[in-house]
Amino acid sequence: MPNIDTGFPYSATPNAHVLVLGSMPSRKSLAEQQYYAHPRNAFWPIMGELFDFDAALPYEQRLHCLCASGVALWDVAHQCIRPGSLDSDIRDVVPNNFTGFFTDCTSIHHIFFNGRKAETMYCHLVLPGLSGPWHDLPQTCLPSTSPAHASRSFAEKLAAWKVVKEVLKQALETDPI
Repeated sequence: MPNIDTGFPYSATPNAHVLVLGSMPSRKSLAEQQYYAHPRNAFWPIMGELFDFDAALPYEQRLHCLCASGVALWDVAHQCIRPGSLDSDIRDVVPNNFTGFFTDCTSIHHIFFNGRKAETMYCHLVLPGLSGPWHDLPQTCLPSTSPAHASRSFAEKLAAWKVVKEVLKQALETDPI
């Protein structure tokens, strides 16, 4: 019987304005109990550039910097079977409780997906069960920060991810933290 992996709780404050969703933590992330723990994953360097913090800070401080910037962080999958770290190997997904999340974090204005797999899982497994304003939140799929997606350079990924800061700035103008 294959192992069932369980993801992490979300990292957010109640007044978060944007949600960044991955698919499921990698093997390295699960072992370290940290989002985006693989040293070649571009997530933390990109967030550090966008929100002006050192990507080498201790993990809890990086999470704090994201939360203080109005960014919530989570994954679509609560549990799944994935023999390795590739998103293509994910199966038997049990999604996270997004109704509970949106009830706790009522200021979310936009969802950003860290890669196509997260977007696909959300649209198939989560979106049909959401109602009202949660169902209609704007969504943007961004290039995966995973080292497995090496077809784009760091600079290209960073340029694409700048939209997170732009959307957050617009949200903060209408609904400050």
